[in-house]
Amino acid sequence: MSGPQKRPARGGPQGRMLPDGRRLHLNHGPIDLVIEAEGDHDEAQAALLQAARRFDGLLEELTAELPLLRRPLDPADPPALEGPIARRMLAATLPFAGRFITPMAAVAGAVADEVLEAMIVGRRLTKAYVNDGGDVAIHLGPGQEMRAALAVGDHARNAGTAVIRHEDPARGIATSGRGGRSLSLGIAEAATVLAPSAALADAAATLIANAVDLPGHPAVTRGPARDEDPDSDLGEREATLAVGPLSAGDAARALDAGLAVAEEFRARGLIQAAALFLQDQARVCGPIAPVLD
Repeated sequence: MSGPQKRPARGGPQGRMLPDGRRLHLNHGPIDLVIEAEGDHDEAQAALLQAARRFDGLLEELTAELPLLRRPLDPADPPALEGPIARRMLAATLPFAGRFITPMAAVAGAVADEVLEAMIVGRRLTKAYVNDGGDVAIHLGPGQEMRAALAVGDHARNAGTAVIRHEDPARGIATSGRGGRSLSLGIAEAATVLAPSAALADAAATLIANAVDLPGHPAVTRGPARDEDPDSDLGEREATLAVGPLSAGDAARALDAGLAVAEEFRARGLIQAAALFLQDQARVCGPIAPVLD
């Protein structure tokens, strides 16, 4: 659950090529994208231009519908949303509506999906991606694959690699947990998910990270989400503020709770794989191979 939780910053969208000359950086308020397209030079440049054009006005589209997007989702009475990204967010979160969730749980992934779709229309690319703060939408041509490092903890230590190949159903990867751009209801350091879209991965990662939890544990400090972020879609719910040292057994119990949710989502075809991390332990379902040092 990440993206435009706060009010948009002043000024319009900004874009620049990064020093490697391959990646485009687009920024507007809380939305920060890194984009790359591979293929013929002219095709790749045209794709980046298409991405930049779609980015223009994107934040305004979202903020216009924020009140509806921040409301808890009721599957019997879903909100009437107009913008294409807002509708992506709704579509990605509706399958999870049996739990507490708002469309904001999919915002970063939905933005990445929308910009990726715009950049590949009419283009001949071997590979492309849109990275929205770690939530990534991916395009792969035949024979192509993409590798993503799994980073865990405040110091972003390497915990392994996720590989998505052309023949795999996954086209999105997202990570949620404590220390991210948004508040969490759980205690996971990270929950990384591969799914058919970045929006689905974003929503699933949010819920899986929330499920890694030890309710009432004395080492876990919680407080109303709105006290930490007045714009949070979590409202008065108790968000995790700090987690002290846990016994190996307690950490394992919390991870097992999250793993059960991840396995449910995988059985329903909503995700392809997930990796969960907490205090030097990990749990995995599907084809991700974490390596904890």
